[in-house]
Amino acid sequence: MSIGLPDVVLQGFDALGLGDRLTVNAAIREQHSHGEDTTTPVMPDAVVFAETTDDVVRTLTLCHQHGIAVTPFGAGTSLEGHVTPVRRGVSLDVSKMAAILEVNAEDMDCVIEPGVTRQQLNEYLRDQGLFFPVDPGSHCTIGGMCATRASGTNAVRYGTIRENVLGLEVVLADGRVIQTGGRTRKAANGYDLTRLFIGSEGTLGVITRIRLRLHGIPEAQSAAVCQFESLAACVETVIAVMQVGIPVARIELLDEVQMGACIAFSKLPDMQPIPTLFLEFDGTPASVREQAEQVEAIARDFGAASFAWATDAEARNRLWKARHDAYWAGIAMVPGSRGIATDVCVPISRLAEALLGAKEDIAASGLLAPMVGHVGDGNFHTVILVPPDQPDALERAWALDKKIVARGLALGGTCSGEHGIGLGKREFLETEHGAEALAVMRSLKTALDPKGIMNPGKIFRN
Repeated sequence: MSIGLPDVVLQGFDALGLGDRLTVNAAIREQHSHGEDTTTPVMPDAVVFAETTDDVVRTLTLCHQHGIAVTPFGAGTSLEGHVTPVRRGVSLDVSKMAAILEVNAEDMDCVIEPGVTRQQLNEYLRDQGLFFPVDPGSHCTIGGMCATRASGTNAVRYGTIRENVLGLEVVLADGRVIQTGGRTRKAANGYDLTRLFIGSEGTLGVITRIRLRLHGIPEAQSAAVCQFESLAACVETVIAVMQVGIPVARIELLDEVQMGACIAFSKLPDMQPIPTLFLEFDGTPASVREQAEQVEAIARDFGAASFAWATDAEARNRLWKARHDAYWAGIAMVPGSRGIATDVCVPISRLAEALLGAKEDIAASGLLAPMVGHVGDGNFHTVILVPPDQPDALERAWALDKKIVARGLALGGTCSGEHGIGLGKREFLETEHGAEALAVMRSLKTALDPKGIMNPGKIFRN
């Protein structure tokens, strides 16, 4: 069967003894041709399911020798085309590398393989009183979270994946294996290679082990829902809460369009389709009550229409499930539509300008675009819906995306707070960082991947 790989490479794979871990099955290749984005799928020539670091080493060594492109693949949940194999080649799936190798409860750290998900890890840790806080809101792998520098709802208190990784094992493009970081909470001993690979999107190597920082499960948690008649009042409340320094664990904003979608999709009949804040507080029973009361007082000052909070786990889980289902709730508003997700992050003081400006751009576009954000750290998303029955809708959607990003950059922000660059945000990278900084990034890529086989086409254009 001809699959686009040279015979010498096929013979090399046969010699590796991968057996059914190497497949050319069309259905499996199609599954590995795209993520959850709108980029055009590209079928890889073959898919390798790695089960050990040695599998990764042997695959990369062979592909480096013959100049075959390699696209790392985890759960396939990326939103910027990261897992689309634009130069075909091999899709290297590490989802079967899903072992929790070590937990050090006293030092509050652990070692895992890249295919472990946040949900799996926290289920394993629960009886030890520990948890891993980084929550992007999807069933993604932690390896993929490292590759894209993910964050999510808890970042306002616990930080992003960058702050919660102590060290990595990485297989480089030519098959060499390096260890970065360590178990200590601080170090001043050379270049910070761990941070170099966090957010490298599979363009510099493949992450095969991760040492994570863990946190103690809070003694008490409470969730609150605060609804407003206007988006401006909602945003001003967020800014005031953050500037006062109340240590909220999560603070999420949903606009009236997104709330309407969530009410229908997640069955929330007791809520209104108006701008809404979802909050969570961690600490002692007394401290979470105090935090909730402080936030309620601020919200009332800005004219909150309602404020309700609960401490029981069932109520909190129901609320956060609705928030995590927000993307699918938005898509369901226009059956058959596709969604383009923006990912702008701005300084907290410029959040009102960014959000309200984005709302004006959406209205002018004539498109439907629900808005949701991890607004405690200035990050928000609009899911621009592309109706299947409007031929020009995709072009209009991309034009809207560019307007929203351009405003974010003009306000001192970034084109991507947590989704990464991939294929979708490449054009904004030079605007944000400048030509010289981009040249330095390219030189790092060339030094570690001289043949350009690692996830080609991502981050950099051409």
